[in-house]
Amino acid sequence: MGSNGPWLHLADGRRILDGSSGLLCANVGQGSAAVFARIEKQFSRYSFGGAAVVQPHIQMELMDRLCHAVGRPEDSVALTTCGTLGVEVAVGLARNIVRVRDGKRRGDILTSSLSYHGNSVFTLGIAGNQIRNPRPEDRYGLGPAFPAPYPPTHGHAHEGHGCDASCADEVAQAIDSRGAQNVAAVLIEPVNGTTGGAFVPPDSYLRRLSEICRERGVLVIHDEVLTGLWRTGSPLASQHWDGCEPDLIILSKGLGAGYVGVGAVLVSPELAPLLRHKDVDPLPAMGTMATHPLMAAACLGVLDELESRDFGAFTARGERLRASLRSLTDHAAVREVRGIGHLYGVEVTAGLLWPLMEECERRGVFFYPFTGAGHPRSEGLVVAPPLNSSDDDLDFLTAALAGAVAALS
Repeated sequence: MGSNGPWLHLADGRRILDGSSGLLCANVGQGSAAVFARIEKQFSRYSFGGAAVVQPHIQMELMDRLCHAVGRPEDSVALTTCGTLGVEVAVGLARNIVRVRDGKRRGDILTSSLSYHGNSVFTLGIAGNQIRNPRPEDRYGLGPAFPAPYPPTHGHAHEGHGCDASCADEVAQAIDSRGAQNVAAVLIEPVNGTTGGAFVPPDSYLRRLSEICRERGVLVIHDEVLTGLWRTGSPLASQHWDGCEPDLIILSKGLGAGYVGVGAVLVSPELAPLLRHKDVDPLPAMGTMATHPLMAAACLGVLDELESRDFGAFTARGERLRASLRSLTDHAAVREVRGIGHLYGVEVTAGLLWPLMEECERRGVFFYPFTGAGHPRSEGLVVAPPLNSSDDDLDFLTAALAGAVAALS
């Protein structure tokens, strides 16, 4: 099997378009010359430099370049080996910050009922992914604290219309019920990933959530593991709305782009100095392999690739993809299409997900499935092609998907 850009070349001579960027991570496709050039250059210099022992220049270069790329040039950065560890590190940093700043007694982390924040015992326990939830007896009392602002999982009455910014008031209730002095942070995906299938929050919801947290001395952590670095069309998904800048951000998939396992936690300049306070708890360890020089080189190649695009054409391609996918709702098999940029969920009638995936693969396109929102659980495809896909690539993708939907309808 070989590869080239968004295309996978199979052993039998066929090729298939990767319509979901692998596991929502191969954001610059396969075989990137920019990534290879960076790795090759670094390999001949040195391959490993642990951050606890030395301070490799290339890691510092990556941290600076990353902060500028996402429009937060003054942030501080902790590098990790993956998104899950990024979440764990962000939680540890947030707890240290509020204990030093506010003298909080506990470090509760509140999440929504439709969320996924990683694959460790802790992150699975706090999140709301129905498929991957631990058994109740294995959760150690952890679990989501407030409803996600999306109809499938929202308990209160919104008869006749969908969720709106007032749904953030339930975040306030969750904080107040525990006591703000016990809550370190609210951890949220600014745009839902694969748990519900690319739900986009109501306008002003994230701003209202930020206001609620600020009023109570609670930090806001944005999990942009999946959405960060232009997946939704902007460097950060939160930048689609005003007034919702988070205190900490977790990046991973979009930075390593499937070439390396990597994570990064960004901390705002107002809060980072508190982490050097004399009374702070020991900081979370970054780990032996935390973005060592070869990983950093690959990440710089990914940024080279992403930042070299024609952003006007990139935005236009996202809009064309959105319009093409929305036309699928003309078919009875498709219940809803939602999303933004190069991230969409195509929800289908119950029982059609696996037949639809097979139809798509017969037509030469692979998609990642989502299941797990609401009761009964919704199901569908995540459409998230590599960000450097061409117009022809996306035309092929949408034509194949439309043909597969029509065949099932």
